[in-house]
Amino acid sequence: MNEETELMRTVVENAERYVKAEEVRDGIVLVNAANLEPQPVDWLWNEWLALGKLHLLAGAPGQGKTTLAMSLAAIVTRGGRWPDGSNCTAGSVVIWSGEDDPGDTLLPRLMAAGAKRDKVYFVSGKNINGEFQSFDPARDTAALSKECEQLGDVRLIIVDPISSAVTGDSHKNTETRRALQPLVNLAADMNAALIGITHFSKGGQGVDPTQRVIGSIAFAAVARVVLVAAKVKSADGSDRRIFARSKSNIGPDDGGFEYHLEQIEPQAGLLASVVVWGEKVEGAATELLSEPAEGDKDELNAKETAMEFLREILSSPVQATTVALEAKAQGISARTLRRAADALRVKSRRGHGNVFYWSLPQ
Repeated sequence: MNEETELMRTVVENAERYVKAEEVRDGIVLVNAANLEPQPVDWLWNEWLALGKLHLLAGAPGQGKTTLAMSLAAIVTRGGRWPDGSNCTAGSVVIWSGEDDPGDTLLPRLMAAGAKRDKVYFVSGKNINGEFQSFDPARDTAALSKECEQLGDVRLIIVDPISSAVTGDSHKNTETRRALQPLVNLAADMNAALIGITHFSKGGQGVDPTQRVIGSIAFAAVARVVLVAAKVKSADGSDRRIFARSKSNIGPDDGGFEYHLEQIEPQAGLLASVVVWGEKVEGAATELLSEPAEGDKDELNAKETAMEFLREILSSPVQATTVALEAKAQGISARTLRRAADALRVKSRRGHGNVFYWSLPQ
């Protein structure tokens, strides 16, 4: 056998081995953990919004959920600062809303929040066989994924309401999980944070806010992070708005921020609501969103103790986070601390580096 023939035989044998190695069998695919590389969570907003993950933003009607979402979107478009003062990497935002008109509601709110308009894309519909039809999240998510891929820098996707993605009964666990999977895939494929807006069921005072998400428990179960917005009564009877984490499978599941809503004119004759972020608050969402109890002696005693604590520690202005940590060390809950602060009319001001300071009124 000459050298050329031997070489050809070797080539053929290797080719056969290669083909056999690449054969694909039907059946279950197992991946050995030794072949995987552990990866940290990639955050858009550290510990609040994760890239490649599905989030919920839930609350009762009138709490400004959409306005909150537009505020977050505006931060992304301009690469601004998050409510905690951290920097955001700029990117594009894709928004679909089945409840609010982009022209007279969403765009004005985005403008009021300082968004870069050229980084915002509204999903208006889909062309099917040359005919324009309304966008259906339950049907058109794959097509939306292709459009987002062409944009190249999508960092945030907003779906309002997320229940629109469910064609069947949104109260059935299996149907809801199956219907949400395309949105989960969309977030993962685009490496973008996806926020689905939804509502609270009625009642449920004192109940874990995650359990109040309307519809099947699958909505909250599939979401990696559940954010909630609510208006609650302070001890002095005034209203407070709280934006909080109710659940997180990938980071802390407590804490939040105060916020309030204002009406401004982003341009002459155009009114729009905008979120004004307040200071950071500590505590679980169940605690932060609970109304003050009345007539409970233990509660009143705890409040008095917290008031005395504040009188001592606030002999001069102190960082709000320091006050919260010191209170926690003394067994004072975040809710009781807030009630005491309201009773004493503690002032909060923003200092250098977006740090809040508490002080007693003069």
